[in-house]
Amino acid sequence: MNHLTLPSFSINGHLQGVVEIPAGTNTKYEYNRQLLQFQPDIRDGEVRRVQFMSYPVNYGFIPSTKMRKELGGDGDPLDVLILAEHLPTGSVVEVIPIGLLMLKDLGELDHKVLAVPADPAKRIIPATNWMEFQRDYSAIRHILELFFLYYDGLGTMTLMGWSDENMAVQEVKKWQLVE
Repeated sequence: MNHLTLPSFSINGHLQGVVEIPAGTNTKYEYNRQLLQFQPDIRDGEVRRVQFMSYPVNYGFIPSTKMRKELGGDGDPLDVLILAEHLPTGSVVEVIPIGLLMLKDLGELDHKVLAVPADPAKRIIPATNWMEFQRDYSAIRHILELFFLYYDGLGTMTLMGWSDENMAVQEVKKWQLVE
């Protein structure tokens, strides 16, 4: 199975997220487009491990998307942050977008859709939209900001702000490949 070409939206109409890095781990995994498998990211000849703290969320991508460089993106699929307990690498999860974290990584757009599992039994918070998330869980927003501003070294990431679930869906559609 090629995880990159799965549909962005499931047959149930939910956004799909593919987990690369489970919550609670610090090794950065990426999906190898040629081998169609998940592998540790290699930087300077060594497995890339975040030397800051473990990922506070499940980190992955929205399939059938690409943040095209000619439009200012990083050339990768649109990232997704799934607020749930540890989900194994390679998991494909139906999610509900609740927000959009807008970042630049060394000048390239590196936005991240914040989402919760569509299955209520897999959620760690009950919020299913930006207003509920902001009202009841704003501390999580601050934790995510700090993590992504510092996890790859000071000065590489720039926070551009946050937006709501509607903007998150628009962002998916902006970068979506023809399905």
